[in-house]
Amino acid sequence: MTDVVHDPGALLARYGETHRIFLRNLRVMADIGIHDFEKKAPQALLINVDLYLRPTSVPLDDDIANTLDYDFLRKGIAELVASRRFNLQETLVHAILDLCLTREEVVLARVSSEKPNVYPDCEAVGYESTRTRSGSGIVGTNGQ
Repeated sequence: MTDVVHDPGALLARYGETHRIFLRNLRVMADIGIHDFEKKAPQALLINVDLYLRPTSVPLDDDIANTLDYDFLRKGIAELVASRRFNLQETLVHAILDLCLTREEVVLARVSSEKPNVYPDCEAVGYESTRTRSGSGIVGTNGQ
């Protein structure tokens, strides 16, 4: 299978070009985890997101209205994390994917989360998932 995130060939074949926005190491405090020591207090999470966008014929014209503003993503993730307790990183990552794919211009989203402070012998533990927009025609991904 083609890994579109590391080889955007499928996107290039489909659209002729790729556009990607990303958030790197967005640090949030989350009420997350299944272990008793994780349930005592919120813990740091690092969130990473890659959004591949459908190319548009609208010129950018150096105008934020003509592109996808990162603010919706940063604010949306912060609100989602604060909205409830999560047992699993997997559940949170899939909720963030749902958020990402609410925007019509997003054809593929990759989201990962990392807990940097869970185990003293690990830099981090985490989860990652990639999803395409249903009907995007992109192959080699887990389109939903």
